[in-house]
Amino acid sequence: MSEELTPENPATPENPEETEPIKQRKNGLYPGVSDELAANMKSGWADTELHDLRPIPQADRTAERRAVLSARFPGERLVIPAGRLKTRSNDTEYAFRASTEYAYLTGDQTPDGVLVLEPTADGHLATIHLLPRSDRENGEFWLDGQGELWVGRRHSLTEAEQLLGIPAKDVRELPAALTEATGPVRNVRGHDAGIEAALTDKVTAERDEELRVHLSEARAVKDAFEIGELQKAVDSTVRGFTDVVKILDKAEATSERYIEGTFFLRARVEGNDIGYGSICAAGPHATTLHWVRNDGDVRPGELLLLDAGVETHTLYTADVTRTLPIGGHFSDLQRKIYDAVYEAQEAGIAAVKPGAAYRDFHDAAQRVLAEKLVEWGLVEGPVERVLELGLQRRWTLHGTGHMLGLDVHDCAAARTEAYVNGTLEPGMCLTVEPGLYFQADDLTVPAEYRGIGVRIEDDIIVTEDGNRNLSAALPRRSDEVEAWMAAVKQS
Repeated sequence: MSEELTPENPATPENPEETEPIKQRKNGLYPGVSDELAANMKSGWADTELHDLRPIPQADRTAERRAVLSARFPGERLVIPAGRLKTRSNDTEYAFRASTEYAYLTGDQTPDGVLVLEPTADGHLATIHLLPRSDRENGEFWLDGQGELWVGRRHSLTEAEQLLGIPAKDVRELPAALTEATGPVRNVRGHDAGIEAALTDKVTAERDEELRVHLSEARAVKDAFEIGELQKAVDSTVRGFTDVVKILDKAEATSERYIEGTFFLRARVEGNDIGYGSICAAGPHATTLHWVRNDGDVRPGELLLLDAGVETHTLYTADVTRTLPIGGHFSDLQRKIYDAVYEAQEAGIAAVKPGAAYRDFHDAAQRVLAEKLVEWGLVEGPVERVLELGLQRRWTLHGTGHMLGLDVHDCAAARTEAYVNGTLEPGMCLTVEPGLYFQADDLTVPAEYRGIGVRIEDDIIVTEDGNRNLSAALPRRSDEVEAWMAAVKQS
């Protein structure tokens, strides 16, 4: 990875054009930039401005979302940052992922962006504040670590306006403007320390949290565009699971990392990334709910719990789990446990419908699992006692699902009464994912149960008359899973 020279004092919000003499990075190989080279680099470049750009597909919908937000907070300045690059180590950064709130309202995904809704007499004027094209005059484009020749071309402000349908300004001028702003302000916190510093005496934690909660609840019901993106994410995820089945023999020769890398390839080729850390849990690792180390052995005769999702280029993610027999066939005990989880999931999915309480699908799945645990003699009944005391949770552990969308755990900041104590509506997307997990050191179950973990998870859209399983293309029933795996390996 090359090293760049950077301005000793880069441009500031107060004077975005100001730069100081170039300073060499410590231990860099060039002592500086000659006047002749600096002059040479300023000229001889073609005009690359893009013209006649079409708006991004969701531009109309993001405008509608901003209108809803405007109506909710009349007369108040609203500030929604994209966030900044985060350091991974020394001078390298993690891949940037825009804040969910910002992406939801703009469709933009660039670092340092800030959406500001300025109150007007009849609503708000939205402006998106972005970094413009790298400056050719001050050398930023080739000297700065985030310059165009180092990390790629940014859109000009004019281009951004055409794509996003929002007036655009230079974000470097925004902190100073916010510092001078008057009137009530709300900000989505946790993404941009510079913006928060500029607003420090103008906002309160309670008011800012109210904005975050509203934006979380606004995402609960997905529109047609969002549902289409979720289906794309799931379809790619299905192909990723198929990829994994094809290479299980290679994973057996290496580790869970081969599975992780195989799925990641599909996510990066067809989408933006994985939507969360892939859980590639073989054998007893399947009993660890979020096993993302993925460094264990993959052995025939054991189960692989694969929980993974592709994130689309618009940042909507799938979240699917299948538990697969590594050797292609379930043992009798594995099948018994798997079929119990399948039965619980069937009950949970059946409970997903408009007008139902959100909790209904969880309660339906948990009842089936409690019945099985009592039937197998692992916990003393009756079932009502088990459920009342939550005794099944030793082996079921987690809730049976969650909202899904731009975040894998979407709408997480919503009020409890609007989420888990709320009612399902058409357009909501949620996972249904019951599981049974018998820890390797659990002395309360027979030895043959220990180290077996099973989860089955699908992404479900609430429809006008029931629900639709977005991930139905992946087999779920134990005999269908075995047949599918055999067919994939022969293909």
